[in-house]
Amino acid sequence: ARARIAASRQVAAPGCYPTASTLALAPLLAAGLVEPQDLSVVAASGTSGAGRSAKVNLLGSEVMGDLTAYKVGTHQHRPEIVQALSGVAGTAVSLSFTPVLAPLPRGILATCSGRATAGTDADAVYEALRSAYAGEPFVRVLPPGRWPHAAATLGGNAVHVQGTFDAESGRAIVVSAIDNLGKGAAGQALQCANLMLGLPETAGLTAQGIAP
Repeated sequence: ARARIAASRQVAAPGCYPTASTLALAPLLAAGLVEPQDLSVVAASGTSGAGRSAKVNLLGSEVMGDLTAYKVGTHQHRPEIVQALSGVAGTAVSLSFTPVLAPLPRGILATCSGRATAGTDADAVYEALRSAYAGEPFVRVLPPGRWPHAAATLGGNAVHVQGTFDAESGRAIVVSAIDNLGKGAAGQALQCANLMLGLPETAGLTAQGIAP
């Protein structure tokens, strides 16, 4: 949507869960490797995804050493994910979305899958990701065998993705990682502003995380 963003006066950037989910599944839908029905996303997010309000369930003593699913089947970001993926698929998609509160301050790790079409295999999944994001400054398809982890994206505007095919279940799987306060929020807002102002898209942004 770069041309439309550049020509706009106002842009609503997607949220953190929709960003992680859409960037994982869109290449597979575009390549016809998964059916538009029966998509699934299980995404773990750090506590900063819930904002800065003081809440008992977000206290360190409550969160550390624990994982909690919340708003299962009712999360407000689900319609946004469906809207984005339906646009890619050219038809309405169905999606199960389960968010999980993780014991970390920031970051998202999303495990996204879909029922594979005939002929899909691990090589096809990887090639779809590689082709879709070739030359993209902020999306990195990891080398085969390496899987995303949230800390590697912290402090940056990067998205790390990796995919495979699960022959036992007949599902294609893509895992994505982002910093929910970077690419999931302020980072891509700045990315959009750069396009709108005619600046280099990468101005003021980095694809490097701070994890060792």
